[in-house]
Amino acid sequence: MDQPRAWHPVGLPDAPPPRGAYSRAVRAGNLVFVSGQVPRDPRTGQLLGDDIESQTRAVLTLLADVLAAAGARMDDVVAITAYLQNIGDWEAFNRIYAEAFRPPYPSRTTVGADLHGVLV
Repeated sequence: MDQPRAWHPVGLPDAPPPRGAYSRAVRAGNLVFVSGQVPRDPRTGQLLGDDIESQTRAVLTLLADVLAAAGARMDDVVAITAYLQNIGDWEAFNRIYAEAFRPPYPSRTTVGADLHGVLV
């Protein structure tokens, strides 16, 4: 007999499930694990912004939305892994990121990566 999971998926209201075999986030007790967010409207798939600043704002807004659906908030975040299409965008990304979080900031790793058409 299958054992019940010790965690449950978190979705966004009025948004279809992700296209891949993953959950936007999962809650396990008091912990929330959020999958990577991209600057696309989860309801329409439309790219949100065409520069690093607007795409960073979009990703952080989506992160806040997913956290809220899980009963959490940005102040609850303890660690971030960020991927940038162009590591030269680090300063602009960091500036927008600092608007979304307050000191003491979560721990963070920022990596340059090929992101298939998105910047962050």
